[in-house]
Amino acid sequence: MDDGLRVTDRWVVPAGELRERFSRSSGPGGQGVNTADSRVELSYDLANSPSVPDWLRSRALDRLANRLVDGVLTIAASEHRAQLANREAARERMTALLREAAAPPPPPRRATRPSRGAKERRLAEKKRQSQRKRDRRADGD
Repeated sequence: MDDGLRVTDRWVVPAGELRERFSRSSGPGGQGVNTADSRVELSYDLANSPSVPDWLRSRALDRLANRLVDGVLTIAASEHRAQLANREAARERMTALLREAAAPPPPPRRATRPSRGAKERRLAEKKRQSQRKRDRRADGD
C-alpha cells in the first residue's frame, strides 16, 4: 500500500505526495459501527506536485478544475466495510481520474456537409410528410 500511483508510463505519483484521512463511514453497521474509521479521503496536491510534468500540469488542472479545491484533488471512498478495501478503491478512482485528465485531447472535428443525395432524400421525405398531413385535414384545402 505504500507504493505510488502509476498514472501513465511517464507519470508516477509518489506515495509521499498522497495524504489519507480516515473517518467513520455513514450508513448502517454492527457492533463496530462507532469505532471503525473505514471511510477514506485520499488527497493529492496537483497544483504544487513536483512529480507532474509541466506540460501535463496545465492540461490536468484545466480538466479537473471543477473537482479541485485550492489545487488539491480529493477522493472519498466509503463503499466497503473494510478500511483497506476503501483505501484501494480510493486509489483506483484517483488513478482513473488522473489518467483521464492526462489523456491527450481528441483530434479536432472535420467539418463535413451532407451529400446531394442526402439533401434530396430529406426534402422528398418532408414533401411526403406534408402531403400526408394535408390529406388528413377535414376542410380539404
